[in-house]
Amino acid sequence: MWIVAMASAILAAGQPAALWVNARDVADGAPVNILRADRYTIRLWVRAGQAAWVEVAGERFEASSRDDAKEGWLWLRAGHVTLEAGRVALRFGEGVAAAVLLTDAEVDPAAFMADLRVYDAPLPVRDRRARVARHTDTCFTMPHYANRAEWELAAALLRRRILLSSGLVPLPERTPLNAVVSGRIQHEDYSVEKAYFEARPGFLVTGNLYRPVGAGPFPAVVCPHGHWKNGRFENSDTGSVPGRCITLARMGAVVFSYDMIGYNDSLQFPHNWGAPREKLWALHPFAMQLWSGIRAVDFVSELPDVDPDRIGCTGASGGGTQTFALMAVDPRVKVAAPVNMISSTMQGGCLCENAPIIRMGHSNMEIGALMAPQPLLLVSATGDWTRETPRVEFPAIRSVYALYGVEDRVRNVHIDAGHNYNKASREAMHRFFGQWLIDGKNWSDFTEPPFTVEPEDKLRVFPDGKLPDTWPRFPAIIESVIDATRAKWNAVLPQSVADAPGFKKQYGSVIEDILDARTPAANDMDCERTGFVEREAYAVERWIIRRRCVDDAVPAILYRGRDADPQNATLIVHGEGKAALADLARGAPGPLVMGLLAQGKAVLCIDAFLIGEHHAPDARTERLQAGRFMDTFQPTDTGYRVQDVLTALAFLRARRDITGRVDLVGLGDGGLWCLFASAVDGDVPRTFVDMNGFDPEDDAQWVDRFYVPCIRAVGDVRTAATLISPRALRVANGPETLSLLGADVAPDAPDTEAILAWLR
Repeated sequence: MWIVAMASAILAAGQPAALWVNARDVADGAPVNILRADRYTIRLWVRAGQAAWVEVAGERFEASSRDDAKEGWLWLRAGHVTLEAGRVALRFGEGVAAAVLLTDAEVDPAAFMADLRVYDAPLPVRDRRARVARHTDTCFTMPHYANRAEWELAAALLRRRILLSSGLVPLPERTPLNAVVSGRIQHEDYSVEKAYFEARPGFLVTGNLYRPVGAGPFPAVVCPHGHWKNGRFENSDTGSVPGRCITLARMGAVVFSYDMIGYNDSLQFPHNWGAPREKLWALHPFAMQLWSGIRAVDFVSELPDVDPDRIGCTGASGGGTQTFALMAVDPRVKVAAPVNMISSTMQGGCLCENAPIIRMGHSNMEIGALMAPQPLLLVSATGDWTRETPRVEFPAIRSVYALYGVEDRVRNVHIDAGHNYNKASREAMHRFFGQWLIDGKNWSDFTEPPFTVEPEDKLRVFPDGKLPDTWPRFPAIIESVIDATRAKWNAVLPQSVADAPGFKKQYGSVIEDILDARTPAANDMDCERTGFVEREAYAVERWIIRRRCVDDAVPAILYRGRDADPQNATLIVHGEGKAALADLARGAPGPLVMGLLAQGKAVLCIDAFLIGEHHAPDARTERLQAGRFMDTFQPTDTGYRVQDVLTALAFLRARRDITGRVDLVGLGDGGLWCLFASAVDGDVPRTFVDMNGFDPEDDAQWVDRFYVPCIRAVGDVRTAATLISPRALRVANGPETLSLLGADVAPDAPDTEAILAWLR
């Protein structure tokens, strides 16, 4: 890595050496690496007035502060030790925050703290993002939208996120459905048949088709069933899926009732699946069910007895989630009734309802409002998470309908019951669909007539409960979808820089939308300076950079010239933090920073999220984990780190002693964060990226080092490079096969002099 290469160069030249060791890094007995055999002076960072000790290679060294030092933290000399090169165990006594091993006994660590830390005490910065986690049971509030334009901007982002989350940008090819409808059972006033089709080649959507008597054309309703024990065959007082379908067919609608993933005849997948590797490719139950719903609309629209301009959708619970997801992205759905689902306090308890990225800063209330201005019925219940709908969720969604002047098109019916799609709830839906979808007549007094459900074996596509061997199973389907997604993006990525503008116009926000990262405006910044030092040729400023109202924190050290003339700047982001860019042995900035200062540039070095001073020297900050679906509600660590790069860029541009021209250098794992940040920002003139040995074709490395759900489904680093072009991009230390549009790519490790020459 960069820091090792830099240290090796110093040692090889016979210069002094220094090693900083945080107590937290050796708390579990992990050894440290001594690069050179030598005699070292040991200094300990301890609280004033407290005795302290350290064991180095089994030898104990003690230190104590002066009697007159009553407060604060001190660096105390603990002795000398001769060490051979190699791995050495250190063990700290209580109250020791860190130790420095120095070959130059006269160096005082306090002198170089300004090059390492924003705080002189061993404290972490407080970043709210590590302490707060939204989850399925968070209580959300609906934003206030002042006008339609403001709402439609938010609505467009929500729709993009739902599609991106499900690998539907761009939409996959609508391959032949190869639909099979069979086994008609004819009744006096409706019929029911078995039906299945291929949503993707080899991937089946299975269900039943209920039809009115007559030639039509009729409206159609697609009916996802939700998490009933018996799926689409559920027929109980709490909810009857067949009863809902029979009644709608008798009313004059064609109805397709289809299986959720892993239920009933959907035998190719289990219901719950979706490891991080699959999420990289936007593959999870929500995605497959949403595409199944879109293809279900295709299926019913192609039926000869259906009017394709009159399509409705309704389902309860998990079927309610499928309903509002479908209505949000498919404008062919003209009327919808998500039952017992849209809530401010519970967003869905199953993996199939919690796709990555779809609720970052939003809730099901906003997703439900995406139906505006089309007719929407909210059926809620006193005994579940929709108990507050009449006074919370319904008024919130109605406020969006008011922006269109169609408040009469959204309605709430509140049922005194537990979680359900019972007779009363169904009757509310039937009356609403009768008015808005079927014939526009007055259905206000409609009551559901008695019905008889067919035996289950008569409704099953596969009566023996076994999938024929001719159909592929889960692993093969997953790989085929990944292959199709890769091919889809290969087809849309431009082959020349000249073609990049058209790509950017259509897909320019995909990285930003997935990461939930964007460059703040100057007036969104809220920063705190913690220190200032003037040296002979430059000044050192220590900052905690924040965004107003976010309460995040980016520890940063700024080096700038001492005169008043505005300077160009370079932001350097190291995967091991800003301390990796300092020369500890000299108590000064490292060679890259010094070289840029010599070029007359200001230099900012930061600790991205959960790096460096996000931790105390003696204790690691752990990000709060809440619930099973964190990537549904907030960015991953990588997403937050990209945001910190963007926030640091905004900080530099907001300063009046900076010209506004800011180059970007990413070293170690910071290279990929900078690649994505430059793709999002659009105004970085030159970006240097150290791939740090990362192979973007290796899904395991994405999961282990840079987990971002959905990122591979949108072309990952190739898309980022395309969004950067034609701005200058140099990429080092990646696989030899790496090719990025408009980039200067080399497999060699980054070299200080080469970086300085490129940035000159």
